[in-house]
Amino acid sequence: MARVLQKDKVVVFTGAGVSAESGIRTFRDSNGLWNEYLVEDVATPAAWQRNPELVLDFYNDCRQQMSSAKPNAAHDAIARLEETHEVVVVTQNIDDLHERAGSSQVIHLHGEISKARSSLDETLIYDIGSQPLKKGDFCELRSQLRPHIVWFGENIINYDEARNHVRNAARILVIGTSLNVYPAAGLLKKASFHAEKAIVSLEVDSVPFGYKFIRGKATNIVPRIVGDWMNGGRAF
Repeated sequence: MARVLQKDKVVVFTGAGVSAESGIRTFRDSNGLWNEYLVEDVATPAAWQRNPELVLDFYNDCRQQMSSAKPNAAHDAIARLEETHEVVVVTQNIDDLHERAGSSQVIHLHGEISKARSSLDETLIYDIGSQPLKKGDFCELRSQLRPHIVWFGENIINYDEARNHVRNAARILVIGTSLNVYPAAGLLKKASFHAEKAIVSLEVDSVPFGYKFIRGKATNIVPRIVGDWMNGGRAF
């Protein structure tokens, strides 16, 4: 049976590149955070068991940096697209720049830096904003709160919800990712053959079948694409 696409529905899939243009350091570039910390020390369940203070300090620093960053022209354009389209943002990023720009449907695959969750029950999630997490901060079950972040070795969250949106969207716009983080990057293969699909990034490991690759900065290219779509045209 042919898949029915929602013609005014856009899924925007974003990675670290769009946040980098707001001044947020990524984990993998030459000035990235992994150059100062080992993954094994701050981003695994074993690290949390071994040295929770170090993990908390690392994410407290990240939270402070991300809370002071501002949405850029790409974030603003994506939010503005909601004036004419249904827009679902699926993001690998843990910051809240999409929400602060005004996007109303944002699905986080790797968690959110502005939230904490119980170490005992992952369904107990709390908004903490820009506040630091400390050892001794407990949930109602008297379990230590941990960052609401998907660590290496843990399953990504909201995958099924994101996949369903990708499957029936008429347009897919991928921004600021090299598509080397799985299983998140594999979501793009769920898009319809008939959907209009493009990737805006400085680099990409491999362009999925059916996608047009547009090399460049998100802040330069995304507003133009959004403008074309809002005026009823094709952007590429």
